[in-house]
Amino acid sequence: MAAAMHPWLAEFIQHIEAQQLPTAPPAVGVLNDIELFDVFESQLWSRLLDLQSRLMQAQGQSFYTIGSSGHEANAAIAKALRVTDPAFLHYRSGAFFIQRAKQLPGSTPLYDLLLSFAASADDPISAGRHKVLGSLQLNIPPQTSTIASHLPKAMGTAYAIGLSERIGQAGTWPHDAIAVCSFGDASANHSTAVGAINAACWAAYQSAPMPLLLVCEDNGLGISTHTPTGWIQQQLSQRPELKYFTADGSNLEETYAVACAAADYVRQRRRPAVLHLRTVRLFGHAGADAEVAYRSKEAIAADALRDPLQLSCAALIARGIFTHHSLSQYIQQQQQRIARIAEQAAQRPKLETAEQVMASIVPPARDIALPPPVQGSERTQLFAWDKHNAGKPQHLAKLINLALHDLMAQYPNTVLCGEDIGKKGGVYHVTQHLFEAFGPNRVINTLLDEQSILGLAIGMAQQGLIPIPEIQFLAYVHNAEDQIRGEAATLSFFSNGQYTNPMVIRIAGLAYQRGFGGHFHNDNSFAVFRDIPGVIVVCPSNGRDGVLLMRQAVELAAREQRVVIVLEPIALYMTRDLHEPGDGLWLAEYPVVDEPTPALGEPSVHGTGTDLAIISYGNGYYLSRQAEAQLAAQGYQVRVIDLRCLVPLHIEPLLAALDGCQRILIVDECRRRGSLSEELFTVLHEQQPGRFQIARLNAEDSFIPLGQAAYHVLPSMEQIVAAAQQLLEAK
Repeated sequence: MAAAMHPWLAEFIQHIEAQQLPTAPPAVGVLNDIELFDVFESQLWSRLLDLQSRLMQAQGQSFYTIGSSGHEANAAIAKALRVTDPAFLHYRSGAFFIQRAKQLPGSTPLYDLLLSFAASADDPISAGRHKVLGSLQLNIPPQTSTIASHLPKAMGTAYAIGLSERIGQAGTWPHDAIAVCSFGDASANHSTAVGAINAACWAAYQSAPMPLLLVCEDNGLGISTHTPTGWIQQQLSQRPELKYFTADGSNLEETYAVACAAADYVRQRRRPAVLHLRTVRLFGHAGADAEVAYRSKEAIAADALRDPLQLSCAALIARGIFTHHSLSQYIQQQQQRIARIAEQAAQRPKLETAEQVMASIVPPARDIALPPPVQGSERTQLFAWDKHNAGKPQHLAKLINLALHDLMAQYPNTVLCGEDIGKKGGVYHVTQHLFEAFGPNRVINTLLDEQSILGLAIGMAQQGLIPIPEIQFLAYVHNAEDQIRGEAATLSFFSNGQYTNPMVIRIAGLAYQRGFGGHFHNDNSFAVFRDIPGVIVVCPSNGRDGVLLMRQAVELAAREQRVVIVLEPIALYMTRDLHEPGDGLWLAEYPVVDEPTPALGEPSVHGTGTDLAIISYGNGYYLSRQAEAQLAAQGYQVRVIDLRCLVPLHIEPLLAALDGCQRILIVDECRRRGSLSEELFTVLHEQQPGRFQIARLNAEDSFIPLGQAAYHVLPSMEQIVAAAQQLLEAK
């Protein structure tokens, strides 16, 4: 029994049989007959898959019908590249995926893509979690939403390819590889794309290797919004350091010739280039999009005349590779083949439990031996600049700095990047002397663009490095948070743990900075990180924990491939005293380099009192320690618990730390609404209903103003004492 045929395909075959194809595009002579047929076949398969997906959706077997129809010339771009060139693909790059798969013997692109359409657990890239174009073997990391969010990491990967060679690291991809990134004309206007392209040009302008090939597939539409005629050429052809190439996506040979020239330029010069591929979009934006609602019939018909598949068919017939009839027969055979494969794919298993869905949120740990810490004369030389302070207690900022020195010496694949972290040593001097010790290839001063900083980190991580990016202030991350939420944290999930991007993101933040900043520097909210599955957030309140948590973060990145955020309280960076000026009680000695790090989620506990337990972190822990002394003077026995790991919240070790305590005060410097205190309050009641009497003290639901006014909306030591007394005196 013949498989069902999409109406468009039936009409297309009739046109071929009636010899009603358009005139073949001008011959270029760069593809022989076998090569032309090979790339055409990838175009055809991509189109047939688009149509099959719509048929499957009508039967409830497919769930995502955005397709590549009209963009199939990108198959020629794949042919111009190597399998070892990492490709970050636009969702209309199905033909690229198929053509690349042909370059790797044993690949099964039709079955693989149909498994993805059907959301089958057998899908080799995402295991049924999304319809994505991706493959570990084909060096195509999956992209789940290509509204320009993948450009920063493509830029970062291109930079990392050259960087890995300079610092003597093998890297995931070879040193002569180039990174390719495809995107649409509408996405070219997104601030993320503009920032990534600017970052690539900024680096190339300073002669840093940037082997990046950008491919803008310009169909003139962003869903229903028209791209002004000539805008993409105007925007992309006049960027400094960005070589501009353009090709007609309806002409397969021309596209291949230009793609070869662009790829050769990038590979030989190690400079960025853009290939502006002029395409059309057929069948609307996606399956549910009725473009007749916003486009004229004449415009839709004009695009149909530029259909690359029809023009490739005309070129094959003009060369005598097919007759009209034999071509018609071949297309029908391929349609039936794909329909048979689709029938099999639709029957394959689906994800059936929450555990199966969530299995790849956390990447699989690697069974590797971590490099030993540097010791002896090598370490003595590393710290020669600071020998006068050796053995003396130090504050948080200094101890984190020492830890970074040790870690960069221990892990030769670690790289720091961020604004002002080089010779200046960071705005709080946390990275001072690292530039002198490890040089500009491992301590990278970036441009002022958090999206590019995090994209650079993701690219470096995928190239096998361990990046340690710095975000200068917590509030600065919000304009770039999707690089963590939508890109770094999701990669393992949507690749079934095959791709990871381990990193340690250092963020200076939280409140209590005296006389400084307002809310953009005194930012007391990290709620955005608490909503990202798989991300770890640790927060040291003192120098000793700063060292141990930084070591733990790098270990987690190296061995478990995790994305770790180290939230560093700015107000405690230089704090020396606890109760009175000169007491030096908030200084700490540097932990020996081989001291074991605490188990993830294990809190630290000060005191053994059972009258009251105060749970806090960061500045709140510091203030709670002050309050504990005041309460002790009143005869109360109080223990103070520093969570240290804020995300995820580990309840079992916390319950163990609360042993013997019934009254609990949660002190959280973040706002009452949306803070960690809400989760703590809830989970304690859920885990042991009725056991605890709990109160919480938070900042007000306010932005933080400038100067002394800030302390009217933040918890104080006096408020902690008062809240504790109220809880202790309650029946």
